[in-house]
Amino acid sequence: MYDILTLNKISQIGLKELDSKYAVTDCCDCPDGIIVRSASMHEYDFSDKTLAVARAGAGVNNIPVDECTKKGIVVFNTPGANANAVKELVIGGLMLSSRKVAAAYDWCKTLKGEGDNVGKLVEKGKSQFAGPEILGKTLGVIGLGAIGRMVAVAANALGMKIVGYDPYFNVELKGDLPADTEYVDTLDEVYEKADYITLHLPCVADTKGMINADTIAKMKDGVRILNFARGELVKGADLAAAIESGKVAAYVTDFPSDEVIGLPGVTALPHLGASTPESEENCAYMAAVEIREYLEKGNIKNSVNFPNVEIDAEGERVAVIHNNSLNVMNDVLGAFMKNGVETKGFNSKAKGDYAYTLVVADSIPDAVINALNANEDIIKVRKI
Repeated sequence: MYDILTLNKISQIGLKELDSKYAVTDCCDCPDGIIVRSASMHEYDFSDKTLAVARAGAGVNNIPVDECTKKGIVVFNTPGANANAVKELVIGGLMLSSRKVAAAYDWCKTLKGEGDNVGKLVEKGKSQFAGPEILGKTLGVIGLGAIGRMVAVAANALGMKIVGYDPYFNVELKGDLPADTEYVDTLDEVYEKADYITLHLPCVADTKGMINADTIAKMKDGVRILNFARGELVKGADLAAAIESGKVAAYVTDFPSDEVIGLPGVTALPHLGASTPESEENCAYMAAVEIREYLEKGNIKNSVNFPNVEIDAEGERVAVIHNNSLNVMNDVLGAFMKNGVETKGFNSKAKGDYAYTLVVADSIPDAVINALNANEDIIKVRKI
């Protein structure tokens, strides 16, 4: 029996993937696995029993990934599962940034009680909410992952020109993007060319606060910025100053901050990007399958801290998390050979300073496990 802790409300569609071998609960001190959405885990006290954390979503800022890695806890995310939901909201954000829809809606509510005079007031006041069409404008897409590519395709279908930037972009994915997409090598080129800029990248040391006074100064006057990725990508005070000066015509964000809430030209939403039943179901399903495959078979797919490693062969399995060293990989195989165990499957890959090795054999004696546990470069050994 595996104990699974849920730290948020997780769609039952996904949890149905965990059968009678699993006890799913929102209260457990020593879970084998954890499924989380947005709850912060930075103060969480991990049990030695915990083997995996699955984030039902793409970003893992709410998970202490480095701590998990050192403890041999595999952290999964669900890339692409909520991409369509976010894409749809970004397209809505494009309209909101141009046509001042939110401000116009709020203004119309002030006309309540004016009776027959409403029509005249509407005609007199509507000019203050005029805004440009997106047709023919250039959208700078920073980050060409699953969401960024979908946004580019949808915006292009609405008549926008696409300028894309992603230093880690795989050229094989160009087929997913409009044929006339312009790819640039620097952010400065995006800032120079784009009428609208949409952010689709994680918040890490190199990207935190990337939209600031210096980078905004490089943008077109009247640029419109959309942030449905992470709030920390934008320096709120600098953005507020740019809104007030008119340098930035509009800012639409899914991450409200005190500096920008209520400013003219700012539309702040309460983190609605993945808040659709379809997205929640997709993320929960993928997270549950990842947890199940790892706990039952040792297979890893979509981990952010360990490499993808899978084996199809039948038999007993040993999953080994260890330091990234060729000597350790040889030690793992040596433990099997010294005990006369013929392997049916072996897969070992590294990611950064750490590596993961999965071995399958008909039968794995305790002597192999003991030998592996005695190795100081091995972090965690698990027989399945």
